[in-house]
Amino acid sequence: MNKLIHMVPRLSVFALVAALAGCSSMNPMNWFSSSSPAEKPAPLVEFKPAVNLKTGWQAKIDAARSYAFAPGLSADAIYVAGYDGQLAKLDAGNGATLWRIATGGKLSAGVGIGDDLELVGTPKGQLLAFDSKGKPRWQVQLSSEVLGVPQVADGFVVARTADGHIYALDAKDGSRKWMYERLLPALLLRSQPGVLITRGGVFAGYAGGKLVALALDTGAVGWEASVAIPKGASEIERIADVTSTPVADDKQVCAAAFQGRVACFDLRTGNVNWARELSSVAGLTMDDSNLYVTNDKGEVVALEKNRGAILWTQDKLRARGTTAPQRVGNYLAVGDGQGYVHLLALDDGHFVGRIATDGSAIISRPQPRSGGVVVQTANGGVYALAL
Repeated sequence: MNKLIHMVPRLSVFALVAALAGCSSMNPMNWFSSSSPAEKPAPLVEFKPAVNLKTGWQAKIDAARSYAFAPGLSADAIYVAGYDGQLAKLDAGNGATLWRIATGGKLSAGVGIGDDLELVGTPKGQLLAFDSKGKPRWQVQLSSEVLGVPQVADGFVVARTADGHIYALDAKDGSRKWMYERLLPALLLRSQPGVLITRGGVFAGYAGGKLVALALDTGAVGWEASVAIPKGASEIERIADVTSTPVADDKQVCAAAFQGRVACFDLRTGNVNWARELSSVAGLTMDDSNLYVTNDKGEVVALEKNRGAILWTQDKLRARGTTAPQRVGNYLAVGDGQGYVHLLALDDGHFVGRIATDGSAIISRPQPRSGGVVVQTANGGVYALAL
């Protein structure tokens, strides 16, 4: 429980946890839900399934502990990792284990893939790179615990650490290209936000409600914008952290903050296009027309992406530790803190499908694949689900 927050200096952690935490769900992203600490997860509603959601195959990896591991998907393989240090390559068609290795220590982040690399991070700040056969390629020491899935693009590996640093490394050998750092607030949420790489930029949300745009090749700051502005009488009330990875299309980038707003900004200039009061920890996704956000109550909200108008809210997932949503074909997929995957209709958010996994929390958003999704549970279950 002491991993709920970071403090600088690290004082009174347990007292603050006792005051703040009402962990009715196994999902760490629900630790700072604005629903009542005593609130029970909403019961599963009955409905007539419109989609036959079934398990194509399942596999097993180490448990996640308090970390948010996500499968890395390529055309023919799925890479998974867990806290105790295992990294495995699974056949995408049937889930068979193609190889499984011990990385040599505990892990805190992964799996990032690209340029024939599989990337995982450790609580001690090491970033480890392996090739598609599981052979070590390189290893680098970063400044602190690696959080969020490392990203690969245009010969760069980009990773971020718990102390607010972002590193860009050469994908060939791990040599440092640049580093970005910023001062963090005294009190912040414990989260594992990643970075978004698109159109030659690196976009990252921060504690204090900030969104920054960096040049991928140099690390130069292109712009900085406020997703949310901290407000309130106490440090707890002023927490306004961007705890999830931004999303973007070819014109704008959008992000969500806890106790703050959902906001979209011009991709080139950082000028705000629109903003709406809406608190989120789990995160959001985007399609051609809409933004879909899981708010801090566990509800899924659809917003018109060019204006921010609310289109619908699915409130029957309240307090269930709902993950960030993922567009899958003509539906929206979310996981929850009891190991269920739910499919929602895009037009109004009604339930069209549901399937259970192993009963432990799904923490990271479902990962899309042809004809379905892949999810990883807190207990280390890996499920390929087919529509």
